[in-house]
Amino acid sequence: MFMTSEQPDPPAGSPADLPDGKPAQEDIREKVRRAPTKPGVYIFKTQKDKILYVGKAKNLRNRLRSYFQKSANLEPRKVAMVRMIRDFEYIVTDNELEALILEASLIKQHKPNFNIILRDDKNYPYIKLTVTEEWPRIETVRGIKRDGNIYFGPYIPAQAMWEAIAFIRKNFSIRTCGYLLDKPMRPCIQYQMKKCPAPCAGLISREEYMDIVEDVRLFLAGEKKELLENLEKKMTELSDEMKFEGAARIRDSIFNLQRAFESQKIIAPELGDIDIIGYYREDGMAAINVLFLRKGMLIGSRSFFLDKVITSDEPEIMHSVVELFYAKEIIPPACILVNTPPDDAKALITWLQDKRGAKVELRAPRSGKRLDLLKMANENARLHFISRKKPSGGELLEVLKDKLHLAQAPLTIGAFDVSTIQGSDSVGAFVYWENGRFKKELYRHLKIKEVQGVDDYSMMREIVRRILGKLEDKMPDLVVIDGGKGQLEAARGVMAEIGVKTEVIGIAKKPDRAVLLSNEIIDLEDKDKASLLLKRIRDEVHRFAVGFHRKLRDKKMVQSPLGRIPGVGKKRRLELLRHFGSLENIRKASADEIAQIKGLDIKTAERILKGLKALK
Repeated sequence: MFMTSEQPDPPAGSPADLPDGKPAQEDIREKVRRAPTKPGVYIFKTQKDKILYVGKAKNLRNRLRSYFQKSANLEPRKVAMVRMIRDFEYIVTDNELEALILEASLIKQHKPNFNIILRDDKNYPYIKLTVTEEWPRIETVRGIKRDGNIYFGPYIPAQAMWEAIAFIRKNFSIRTCGYLLDKPMRPCIQYQMKKCPAPCAGLISREEYMDIVEDVRLFLAGEKKELLENLEKKMTELSDEMKFEGAARIRDSIFNLQRAFESQKIIAPELGDIDIIGYYREDGMAAINVLFLRKGMLIGSRSFFLDKVITSDEPEIMHSVVELFYAKEIIPPACILVNTPPDDAKALITWLQDKRGAKVELRAPRSGKRLDLLKMANENARLHFISRKKPSGGELLEVLKDKLHLAQAPLTIGAFDVSTIQGSDSVGAFVYWENGRFKKELYRHLKIKEVQGVDDYSMMREIVRRILGKLEDKMPDLVVIDGGKGQLEAARGVMAEIGVKTEVIGIAKKPDRAVLLSNEIIDLEDKDKASLLLKRIRDEVHRFAVGFHRKLRDKKMVQSPLGRIPGVGKKRRLELLRHFGSLENIRKASADEIAQIKGLDIKTAERILKGLKALK
């Protein structure tokens, strides 16, 4: 495979000049025409080399052309993305399967804003039965290997896994230690508690021990009938041999197993292992719910919320979801149910089968129990969508839109504040709110560099320019300025200079009120939910700014006085302290004595003594 980089002009419908004012060099469609017709992965970037989107294609030229040709009928979010593209790269692969694997890897690595991202960094837990060991045991793992051992799961939530392990340790005498057992050992307390048959001490034959391991396997696999038959047979044999204590323990285990199996949610034993992917979409957002069915038992579920989905095409969305979900360390089941088969399902199925090491079906059921399961997953997705959308305040944001006379409801809000005390260590802060929560990964703070003394308006101009100038595709729908009309005008002026057309308001205190560019004042003391949201955002950015300011002042207080003298860096400071032993000894020294230290001259020595005297 190989990679090439292109730096095209803005596509049709976007400005002819780049953001920095440089004229465009070459028409992007010409560069698309030079792209190969082979399979591969394409990467869209901004002018500042930030990755916007990663996609795969069976034919790179055709796929790229679909974005940039004048007749392209793109959805609004795709149009927004295309307008931001200033560069693209592509990686040619030998086949479509390689492209799919590479695409999943790049999305996971870079998390581009215009790709669907399943925000779940953890691999799901499995129970591993180490049948490749002479004396097998169970352990919990999150990474799956083709090592000959048997894996059960995934368990989502993990509580179900811990309950299964606790049950096994209570009802099956299988070792819990991780020792190699390559030489005889003295039995531990687990043997005394009748929790382990002590294979380490040779107190059980391997044949007997492997019978126990098989029972554990049957329990984890949900083979209820065969397991109970095995235990009943052992109980009868022990009873016939007059080993009543052992028979009683198995009787108790049978009773516990029957209760455990009754409590399990049996859906359809004949369906075997299935993952069901439910889907619900509304207003450019979507929710996914995955149900995990193993041996007909529902062992868990996982939901995802997808905001700012780039397309409304369900097959395209489903392709991304399946690809990214199973790119994790997870074993695909024999069958995956979806509402609509993904695009290019053939390559996807080949990849899934390679991960599983066996056949995998990707089906869209039309009747029967499978359809009922899919409807259940769809309903769970819908409920998850409602629960996630509710905090974002769809209705609340509509109220906010009307209250502030905005063109549209702000799904994202950014807020600015300046913190300064007598012009010392002035700082700026920015916080970001989206879908009902603060996104701390988008918080920003900085030191004021361009303004001397106390000038709130100039400081506000500086932080707005420096922060909004780098947000690119994360630009909020509404900007909130902590301040009155002056700060608001300062921010609006800078935003106009850098080409940011986001709506902006100010929030002043005592009394709390919103200040609009139209000079209208909106009361925020009315305890309305929209007012409370604005004040909450204002208070959060104020907290963040003050916290950063306090951190800088505390650092300055504990900083060595030597560090505040111009020309005395860390290296010179250490040399002075190493030579004289203390700050007081440096004060007592003469300029000639200080100048004897390597790298210092008489003028610097005099400046050090003068500086220490002033700071005393």
